[in-house]
Amino acid sequence: MRLPSIALRPDGRWTERGRLAAQAVVLAMVVGGTSAFAVLHKTVTLDVDGEVTTVSAFGRTVEDVLAGHGVAVSGDDLVAPAPASLVADDAEIVVRHAREVVIEVDGERSTIVTTALTVDEILADLGLRDGVRASASRSAPLGRDVLRLSTPKSVTVAADGAVTELSTTASTVREVLLEAGVVLGERDQVSVPLDSVAVDGLAVLVTRVASVTRTETTAMPFEVVREDDPELVVGTEKVAVAGADGSRVVTFVAYEVGGVEIGRTVLAEAVLTAPVNQVVRVGSKPVEAVATAPGGPPVEPGTARAIGLEMTLARGWGEDQFACLDSLWTKESGWRADAHNASSGAHGIPQALPGSKMATAGADWATNPATQITWGLGYIEGRYGTPCAAWAHSQARNWY
Repeated sequence: MRLPSIALRPDGRWTERGRLAAQAVVLAMVVGGTSAFAVLHKTVTLDVDGEVTTVSAFGRTVEDVLAGHGVAVSGDDLVAPAPASLVADDAEIVVRHAREVVIEVDGERSTIVTTALTVDEILADLGLRDGVRASASRSAPLGRDVLRLSTPKSVTVAADGAVTELSTTASTVREVLLEAGVVLGERDQVSVPLDSVAVDGLAVLVTRVASVTRTETTAMPFEVVREDDPELVVGTEKVAVAGADGSRVVTFVAYEVGGVEIGRTVLAEAVLTAPVNQVVRVGSKPVEAVATAPGGPPVEPGTARAIGLEMTLARGWGEDQFACLDSLWTKESGWRADAHNASSGAHGIPQALPGSKMATAGADWATNPATQITWGLGYIEGRYGTPCAAWAHSQARNWY
């Protein structure tokens, strides 16, 4: 503003014209400052994240007003009108601060950034408002908990011989069955876990399990008790008491699907007949102590006679039968595998005639005592029944 010139008298006092001019200048300055103040001051309604207040504000733009009241905003925040917009008196400024929210849509979880304040607002932002089921009320403010949303989907339920097609917003298989009116029994089976997420195209099969109380008699197997017997040769076993199974009656609940049992729970059981343990005598007498042919040497382990004793006892014959066998083959061959009768062609411990007969017991028949004894015992059992019968025949006729 250009100031007018002001006249002073020679004594330094204002002239009348000068005084009036100075007063005019001061008045102009006061009036101009008041007008500027009036232009910058206004009353504004602030809506910050749903909290509404009416404030006195100074500034030309939305940004000026927000800064003046300590409302910070960032690029993801919603500000209306835009921060650079001019603010009029009685204007309303809306601010929605952006934040991260975890949502789960039909079991698929994700984190989004939103300025929505309520469940309904975020549904609108996602385009999922129609027909969607939410884990919280639509008017509820967004909290820190996961917001679970279930969209409309088609589900097939097969139960009790009927197939039902459902259009549902149920979020789990359990809720689907509830909507379908399917009540599950304690043992019924569902093809999909009840807490599984319901998805479009899901098929759920319910299998009914029937509970039937039954009674049946079952066997109680006997046990085998082994006892040392010093009268039997080492390696020999003899059944002293034959075992017998017992029986018991069992009452149980059978769980059946289509008449086929898939499990059971025993309710009670009672013994009808107790099992009888089988007692087996196990020989502990040393081989050397076995009775042999009169005047014969003791049986030494690892010899042909020891093999003959073991095989004799294994056939169920006793020591008395081995004594007869010992006498027979001591006479025939002295228990020598290479014993050979040049005149007759008889060969080996049992003096097989011809020796090649023993090939039925093994290809090493000419030299292996075990092969020869195996054949010889088979021959005696088939022709005479026992070694003592063969020995008696040999004593009577000098051959067997």
